[in-house]
Amino acid sequence: MQMCLPARSPGWVSRRRLLDQNLSDLHRCTNLAHIKQVHAQILKAHLHQDPHTAPKLIAAFSLCRHMALAVNVFNQVHHPNVHLYNTLIRAHIHNNQPSQAFAAFFDMQANGVYPDNFTFPFLLKACSGKSSLHVVQMIHAQIEKFGFCGDIFVPNSLIDTYSKCGLEGVGTARKLFRVLDERDIVSWNTMIGALAKAGELSDARQLFDEMPERDAVSWNSVLDGYAKAGKMDEAFELFERMPQRNVVSWSTLVSGYSKVGDMGMARMMLDRMPFKNLVPWTIIISGYAQKGLAKEAIMLYDQMERDGLKLDNGAIISILAACAESGLIVLGKKVHDSIERNRFKCSTPVLNALLDMYAKCGGLEEAYRVFDGIARKDLVSWNSMLQGLAMHGHGEKALQLFSRMEKAGFRPDKVTFIGVLCACTHSGFVEEGLDVFHRMEKEYGIVPEVEHYGCMIDLLGRGGRLREAFRLVHSMPMESNAVIWGTLLGACRMHNNIELAEKALDQLVKLDPSDPGNFSMVSNMYAAAGDWENMANMRLQMRSIGVQKTSGASSIEVDDEVHEFTVFDRVHPYSSDIYGMINRLGEDLKQVDTSSTSVLKPCQKHFCKPLTLVKKIPERNFSPIV
Repeated sequence: MQMCLPARSPGWVSRRRLLDQNLSDLHRCTNLAHIKQVHAQILKAHLHQDPHTAPKLIAAFSLCRHMALAVNVFNQVHHPNVHLYNTLIRAHIHNNQPSQAFAAFFDMQANGVYPDNFTFPFLLKACSGKSSLHVVQMIHAQIEKFGFCGDIFVPNSLIDTYSKCGLEGVGTARKLFRVLDERDIVSWNTMIGALAKAGELSDARQLFDEMPERDAVSWNSVLDGYAKAGKMDEAFELFERMPQRNVVSWSTLVSGYSKVGDMGMARMMLDRMPFKNLVPWTIIISGYAQKGLAKEAIMLYDQMERDGLKLDNGAIISILAACAESGLIVLGKKVHDSIERNRFKCSTPVLNALLDMYAKCGGLEEAYRVFDGIARKDLVSWNSMLQGLAMHGHGEKALQLFSRMEKAGFRPDKVTFIGVLCACTHSGFVEEGLDVFHRMEKEYGIVPEVEHYGCMIDLLGRGGRLREAFRLVHSMPMESNAVIWGTLLGACRMHNNIELAEKALDQLVKLDPSDPGNFSMVSNMYAAAGDWENMANMRLQMRSIGVQKTSGASSIEVDDEVHEFTVFDRVHPYSSDIYGMINRLGEDLKQVDTSSTSVLKPCQKHFCKPLTLVKKIPERNFSPIV
């Protein structure tokens, strides 16, 4: 009788089979240690010259941001083909190395390897901005020379790249689109998207109406154009006509209504959405935060968390940026609490956003704690901390931080120097500011721009060195603008120098004759000097050119809500109570004697009386918006 023994799998596995399995997904691998192991196996098997293996290895090293290893793999291949060159070009572009990508292309031509229909679309991805237009035109000439315009993928890439090169590029893209023998839906969508982004909405809409067929991208491109231009009536009309709406369509309307300040419609669109992901929640929370509406922003933030949505890098950075812009520190702290509670692994950009929010909202201690906790500080980290110290008048600490930054081996950029010069300006460190300004170009090769000159002129003006400031304006290598002369005028008013103020005003009238604040400032200087004739003439001049000074506004945060007030403001819902309190205080102050004792009694008496408004505008947690 025969016994059936169970089958047993062999105890050995073919090494070549394992290598083939590793190679099949190598171009998608991001584990550097594993890639290096496979690379060693490839070298051992003498496959480093294989035209199918080398491109996968280059792509893998590119994904891990190790371009030196990728280039080394390429250099080991004695006779690279077009596919290998394309892989190397694409790897350089993926790693933000456009000059190296073009060097590889020129090397390919020098070695007699002809490009194919994939080469030029890869190269085009390295081009964007007005400065790249002539490069795109050269690539276009090469495409025509090699006859690749017949492959629709290539002209579509050309249209897309031209559209990123400013208005002239958009015009060239339109010409190319018109002469195409064959257009697919990508051609139409690319051209419509380019026109919409350039603000040419009527042309984009005309092209949209001419399309033989439309998809979701077509509808969303025009919708986005209307929303970004603030044309929400047209956007809503188009939205209502859409055969199918996706999350992008709904989010675009929420964003559009938020940007024009119609938070009621933005909220209604959010509530009507059949499915919400993190994007629309982020948009509307950021919208409320930018408007200073903390209660609504916090309520929606809590609701988002209750719905189980987890923050990602983009959402955190967007909400924190809105908090920084409006000074809404309470929501920023809530986001910070969520990060710590959920043990969110913060990248450097997220920590930079948190630092920037605290710094701009005046929470410098918290900003310093975040800054010190950033393991991998980048230049943005240092600049954000510097600017926070500068704007709150901590000039000495800013200069110490700048010195610490230099010792840490970070090379400052033009933004760094704006922060340091502003710190010197707000703290009155004239000599230190002059030293930094001269070191900027001498040590770091950074040519001062108009913003740096503006900081220096402000610094000299505040320090009373007005004639030196005027000399600096006249020695600037660029044309001085209204901001520069306005800064000088403010300095002249500070030091009551009417002679130089008149010169500054003459320049401002040429640059911006419609700004009433300039006339008003000089008029007030005449009044302070008792020169009533010139003051009257200035007022008559203001009337003759039809300018009227815009009322200034002040913002305060009370119980997590930002309130804005202007002169003679009646818009605030509690304006009658506020004016009533002001009138009562005014009546009391009329009865105040000159002695300090008599001043204190009525003030103490009625500084408690605003507590009658506590149900409406509580006085606790009162902090100014910086």
